[in-house]
Amino acid sequence: MSRVMFTISYSISPEQRDQYLKLLGELKAHFATLGRKNYSVFESKGKKDHFTEVFLTESMEEFDALEDNHDEKTQELIQRLEACVDEVGMKYSTLVEVS
Repeated sequence: MSRVMFTISYSISPEQRDQYLKLLGELKAHFATLGRKNYSVFESKGKKDHFTEVFLTESMEEFDALEDNHDEKTQELIQRLEACVDEVGMKYSTLVEVS
């Protein structure tokens, strides 16, 4: 069974940084209550306001279930976070571990 890494990369508007970081804290806390232990967010070194969210799952089935487990609060937090993203938008990547 191969692990799956799902990443979402984007930049935020500098004036949205404080709001974004607050929302990110709320999202991380909410994901913790849902049992999503393998969720992290990184800021690019030397590229302020550019972030990558990383979801690491133990299998393709667990990965497929990520979206199915979005409750109303998750949807609301994601929408608010997406409002902070600059005009370039988000880039998604799904990586499957080589066995």
